[in-house]
Amino acid sequence: MTETSVPQPLIADDTIVFGLLALCLGFVFYTSSIKTGFWKKFYGIVPTVLMCYLLPGILTSLGVISDETSNLYYVASRYLLPAALVLMTLSIDLKAIANLGSKALIMFFTGTAGIIIGGPLAILIVSIFSPETVGGVGPDAVWRGLSTIAGSWIGGGANQAAMFEIFEYNPDKFGGMVLVDIVVANIWMAILLLGVGKTKRIDKWLKADTSSIEILKEKVTAHTAKIARIASLHDYIIMLALAFTAVGVSHLFGNNFAEFLKNTFEVISDKTKILSSLGSTFLWMVVCATVIGIALSFTKAKNYEGAGASKIGGMFIYILVATIGMQMDLSKVLENPGLILIGLIWISVHAGLLILVAKLIKAPFFFLAVGSQANVGGAASAPVVAAEFHPSLTSVGILLAVFGYVVGTGGAYLCAILMEVASKL
Repeated sequence: MTETSVPQPLIADDTIVFGLLALCLGFVFYTSSIKTGFWKKFYGIVPTVLMCYLLPGILTSLGVISDETSNLYYVASRYLLPAALVLMTLSIDLKAIANLGSKALIMFFTGTAGIIIGGPLAILIVSIFSPETVGGVGPDAVWRGLSTIAGSWIGGGANQAAMFEIFEYNPDKFGGMVLVDIVVANIWMAILLLGVGKTKRIDKWLKADTSSIEILKEKVTAHTAKIARIASLHDYIIMLALAFTAVGVSHLFGNNFAEFLKNTFEVISDKTKILSSLGSTFLWMVVCATVIGIALSFTKAKNYEGAGASKIGGMFIYILVATIGMQMDLSKVLENPGLILIGLIWISVHAGLLILVAKLIKAPFFFLAVGSQANVGGAASAPVVAAEFHPSLTSVGILLAVFGYVVGTGGAYLCAILMEVASKL
């Protein structure tokens, strides 16, 4: 990819940017705690988490801050996310999660299918009135660029990089595809978060059986109430030690295990191969942090939930949400309207198929939202959406997102081949 000048925001110092993000979070949580007047009505419509996501996006759109000149998302996703995963899974009930049944997996695979067929359908629809938007030859062929979005939407960054290598898209135009990926994925995540506040109404329309989810939430809530205590400095230090020792171990394992796999297996080291995404250090970092959290759930560390372990994890997640919001520059939505339109049609097919299947199998909105984000958002976003329903459900989002990494390259490859066919019809 060729070097391009990055426009400087008004504030580029990450220390100040972090202060602004903290101010945004503080403003949202303070106003959402007001139980009378305007703010009560406002948060009755707009969920708290959506505001935590939108305010940084507005600051980015106004040119005050910029994700392109900031390392805050990297720090939040590599340091705070694995710490949050440990703190939010140490009270996990594996048996109760198993009792959630097969609907979570069905909705995940429905989301994957929606991305695979949505890309070719979007190309066919746009080609009817704007064939030049989906044209191009050789490395400039639009379908090659869209294959990188398919990789991102069925897994994550590693799968996107794999598609970029496999289909050899023009590096000079790759930035435009990344823009479509971020803008459309963030719009869809905002819609899902908006739906979280209306979960009961949506579940009623879907005629969903939410009993297994409610039982899990009740068990965790009862366990938390039983072990609840006023946390001491000792508790906070031990939780900090557990969380960030696990972060260190996760990075050590993730870096070395990914390197071992790439050095040992050609199918993983070669970015043109289907299994190349298994060489992602981020993937193995998330897996390791989750495994450590689950392992701690079998020890006395589980009782730290009573001292507020998941609340600290939730705080880390909200900081991550704010840094994800920084990536959403609303002013760029109309920069390439043709490609954005393809992305919007594509995600609409994904959403439509999820809604149809959820209605048919009477799956709760929770499975729809997390099944979607495990594909489109990956390991950084799926736990965020899951935790918004209830902290005890975070692990469901993590497990499905990890699964997304595994099937991502294969699913994106199939989608790309179908898009190539669609672009030539």
